[in-house]
Amino acid sequence: MPYTVIIKKTAQKQILKLPKIYYDKVKTAILELEENPRPHGCIKLTDSENIYRIRVGIYRIVYSIEDEKLIVYIFDVDHRKDVYR
Repeated sequence: MPYTVIIKKTAQKQILKLPKIYYDKVKTAILELEENPRPHGCIKLTDSENIYRIRVGIYRIVYSIEDEKLIVYIFDVDHRKDVYR
């Protein structure tokens, strides 16, 4: 059963500002989260119950997973040097 991906407004704005080459890669990675919210290479962030991040080149997608409701919430998409601030 596929997950529903919900992207917060702030993350949507961040995605739209990405350079074209990364925009396409990030979009593909987000679409793949519908089928597999824990892809190879995803890392669970420390001190969090259900927050994960995946790498897409120099960018990071930070999201949470609600397995009971089959929902993935994407709340941050940013350059690796800025994403954890």
